[in-house]
Amino acid sequence: MEVLIVGSGHMARGIGTRLVAGGHQVRIAARNHDAARTLAAELDGDATGEPIGRLGAASVVVLALPYPATRMVAEQLAGELVGRVLVDIANPVNIGTFDDLVTPPGVSAAEQVAKAVPGAKVVKAFNTTFAANLTAGGPLDVFIAGDDETACDQVAALTADGGMRPILVGGLRHAYTLESFQLLHMKVQDQIGGNYTTSLELDRRQ
Repeated sequence: MEVLIVGSGHMARGIGTRLVAGGHQVRIAARNHDAARTLAAELDGDATGEPIGRLGAASVVVLALPYPATRMVAEQLAGELVGRVLVDIANPVNIGTFDDLVTPPGVSAAEQVAKAVPGAKVVKAFNTTFAANLTAGGPLDVFIAGDDETACDQVAALTADGGMRPILVGGLRHAYTLESFQLLHMKVQDQIGGNYTTSLELDRRQ
């Protein structure tokens, strides 16, 4: 499957690493073309780097961007995103204090993206996984929320191909819960000495 990752930061690297490991064709797009090209070159596999603006044959687009850039880029690409799976990974947290989400009460960043691009099949995923764990490999649980069942299944397949366990939690309305949960996960990192390498996992016992 061809996947376009928009962004060239740590999360783009982590998700790209997993997708390439799963045998998928990955393209990296960023405003900084050199950064996109550098990241693509560092990924093992068939990856290319380019500026933002051309979705090509990508059936899945991952917005590996911080909030609120996710919504702004989605709006920029709205015409090309119609009918495609659009994965939002953002956590709209107050970075200064980690004491709250900056979206309106009860509204997720993913729902804002879906409203901005009504023709896309928006899926929330990867927001509860830290970049270091994605890059390092190993088992991870990836929580997935979305209203389009086929789109969620596609993201779940990509997740499984990358050595992770997809967990489907329901419709896009649950994205707000995932974002709230990750706010707490991020908030306690200093207290527990987690250094952003802890993970949220469900019991794997049989």
